[in-house]
Amino acid sequence: MRLLLVGSTGAVGQQVLRLALADARVGRVIAPSRRPLPTHPKLENPVLDFADLPPGAAWWQVDGVVCTLGTTIRAAGSPAAFAAIDRDLPVLIGRLAREAGATRHALNSSLGASLAGNLYLRTKAEAEAGIRGLGYPSYTIVRPSLIDTERDAVRPGEQIALIAARLLRPLIPRRYRPVTAEAIARVLLESVLQGEPGERIIESDELQD
Repeated sequence: MRLLLVGSTGAVGQQVLRLALADARVGRVIAPSRRPLPTHPKLENPVLDFADLPPGAAWWQVDGVVCTLGTTIRAAGSPAAFAAIDRDLPVLIGRLAREAGATRHALNSSLGASLAGNLYLRTKAEAEAGIRGLGYPSYTIVRPSLIDTERDAVRPGEQIALIAARLLRPLIPRRYRPVTAEAIARVLLESVLQGEPGERIIESDELQD
């Protein structure tokens, strides 16, 4: 399989990349990024500006897509910039890959994604709907709770929530417990490799160990 991975430098994306490169079912991983990734015989790493994606590039011709793009409103700088990264870019990438022949897609979304939710959750739901409308024969949405990981960029609020969640884990309902980046990555990758027809929504409680 030829796999397109977007978001390869993030917490979940790094784990998807590691797993995909080690999986014999994956022949090639195309992972566009803003900065170069470590080289690997199975890896193709277009270094580019995501604001200027090349629609005619040959590397769009893949079998499946895993999208782990995501930021925070604070990191993005504004609601509009956040929506551009978490909604508009995943949908654009999904469309370009679909037009080039991709038939499988897996999207890392969020617990509680809903058009009736706050800005963050509404934007996640809009991304889900946008990619759903592209007509992928196999489409998986993964909705994790708080991601239990060590990030390169410090997110103070997230770190405080993680510390509290780790201490109180036995008391927290399974659906709301933190989920490891590796657990999310395994489900995203496996869903694309299996390519079950139709849409699957995997909620956070299904990702727990």
